Amino acid sequence: MKALTLSATALLALGATPSFAEGDAEAGEGLWRSCRSCHAITDADGTTIQRGGRTGPNLYGLPGRAVASQEGFRYSAPLLEFAATEEGAVWTEELFVEYVSDPTAFLRSHLGESGARSGMSFRMTSGAEDMWAYLASVSPAVDDDAAEADE
Repeated sequence: MKALTLSATALLALGATPSFAEGDAEAGEGLWRSCRSCHAITDADGTTIQRGGRTGPNLYGLPGRAVASQEGFRYSAPLLEFAATEEGAVWTEELFVEYVSDPTAFLRSHLGESGARSGMSFRMTSGAEDMWAYLASVSPAVDDDAAEADE
């Protein structure tokens, strides 16, 4: 009976995890060193979760956030165009994994413009699902019903 209780508790905890993260958040945290030269994770109160650079936008709250919408960050024209073209585009695990694996190819594919280039030159060749799970674990919970209604 005790094992059943623990299993139910674990399932409830998984259900509360933001954004359906399929990866391993602990492994994603270990990959942070690949992102920190350009990105930080700082919560809405200004508490630093992960120190990092300012070349890229703050990644706090990325799961469920509208693409190219971080207040005060200057996004590249192609990413802004993608956000405008894909009205209502929000960062989901699937979109994030596709983008970080090759940001320029992502934009070229979605915009249909062979000359489109991303402001992010880094390619995450492995571990993108884990990074997503980590970002989801340190971000506020996403209201999945509201996110689906927006789509």
